Amino acid sequence: MENYIPKPHGQPEVKYSGSIIEVLHQKMKIGNEVRIFEKARRSPGVRIMIVENNRMLIIKEYRTELEDWDFRIPGGKVFDTLEDYKSALESGENMLKMAVEAAKKEVLEETGLVVENINYFRTSGTGGPTVEWDMFYFVVDEFCESKNGQMLEHGENITCRWMNFEEVKKMCMDGTIKEDRTVANILRFVSRYI
Repeated sequence: MENYIPKPHGQPEVKYSGSIIEVLHQKMKIGNEVRIFEKARRSPGVRIMIVENNRMLIIKEYRTELEDWDFRIPGGKVFDTLEDYKSALESGENMLKMAVEAAKKEVLEETGLVVENINYFRTSGTGGPTVEWDMFYFVVDEFCESKNGQMLEHGENITCRWMNFEEVKKMCMDGTIKEDRTVANILRFVSRYI
């Protein structure tokens, strides 16, 4: 049976590289046979659960990919470009440390809050072996308001609203919050309190 466990055969080869996604081919040896495994890789993202008094800050944001409004928690990319991500991978930089800084930046931009205490919650991988896109989840429970308020990027339209954990759970369950892996992580978090 040991002969049938796929093992890398050479280095992965980039077959396509866009602005945020690349497609890799990896030759894998299985017994006496060599096959090509393919996967897409994207820079990791961050999502932040901002909480206070059994409430969570939920944002309403227009999402062009949905052509609709979406309710979600603040978040964004750890790196603005695929090249920045690849450079960080090659340098061996601490991805969690970089994700913390990205999370603080996203909170400030999208909510106008300055993070005073941030805790790592968990990392959510993707739904299968063919897509590599980690999402780092954090909990912020201490913050203050920025003097400048939100600092939205061009084209962003975001409003913020505090909701109690029961309301947030309902939004997760009825599909109002659409990003499934975020739904799972919000439910993991709020289930500790309700």
